[in-house]
Amino acid sequence: MTYCWTAMLELGRALRTRGYAFSTVTPATQARVLANPLDGAITLRDIFGWNRPFSEADVDAELLQYMRQAGVLGAEAGKLRCTVRLSTLAGQYFFHSGFPTAEQDAVFFGPDTCRFLRAMQQSAHDRPQTVRRVVDIGCGSGAGAIALARRFPAAEIIAADINQRALDTACLNCRLAGADRIRVCHSDLLTQLDGEFDLIAANPPYLLDAGERTYRHGGGELGGGLSLRIVQAAAERLAAGGRLWLYTGAAVRQGVSPFLRDAAAILEAAGMPWHCEEIDPDVFGEELERPAYAHTERIAALWLQALRP
Repeated sequence: MTYCWTAMLELGRALRTRGYAFSTVTPATQARVLANPLDGAITLRDIFGWNRPFSEADVDAELLQYMRQAGVLGAEAGKLRCTVRLSTLAGQYFFHSGFPTAEQDAVFFGPDTCRFLRAMQQSAHDRPQTVRRVVDIGCGSGAGAIALARRFPAAEIIAADINQRALDTACLNCRLAGADRIRVCHSDLLTQLDGEFDLIAANPPYLLDAGERTYRHGGGELGGGLSLRIVQAAAERLAAGGRLWLYTGAAVRQGVSPFLRDAAAILEAAGMPWHCEEIDPDVFGEELERPAYAHTERIAALWLQALRP
């Protein structure tokens, strides 16, 4: 999607001025909420968060003008509909794809984003002054890169993604956050980037998606393929003393996570100490109804840290 940058920034700033706030939920929860009839008058949260259809009378003229100028005003069943959503997290505002996220190049934002940022915030770093070069692989909305830029203000921060729509969205959100020093780059993992990194962070797709949508499909065994590629890239491209911070989901069968088994083998072969915390034992439980997850017990959210000695 091509944005009118000025109008999108003005739209985000105008909503911030109006005290807008919205926490984005999982797609399944959003669908359940939207299946219920609206209770009361439509609000800004209904328009920009829940993505409900609305009428011109439901929004003030200034916001409507910004939406038209930005090219995010669509039509649905005789009403208007915003084609993007706006979420708030950790004091920042993030544009991302409208609901449902059916497009191949959709930009996802949700509870995984919250867990990723919280895990990074809570992870100690004993030598932050040595962090000079940081990359957020699969940056999506740019939320991770923005958090890293605030955590390591002296470091070069790179936001990398293979999805051009994600890169456009990340650029927009970085500007909205005032994080202009973040460099947004097209790259398949690290293949289009040179050199070593002091910190590699990632929140990759980890599900098996029948449509293989970029933002959702992890590939490999039970969705762990992309996460394993990131672990391998870290083993090859971290500088001495560098760290991997990886938030991912891992399917579990008979008490065993194939992803964690294979990640451990990569890291141990590279001589890299590592630690993994299961921060949520059961996410995206509805996925277990799909044939691809036959005999799978659960999908767990993991926070994996590794160190290059």
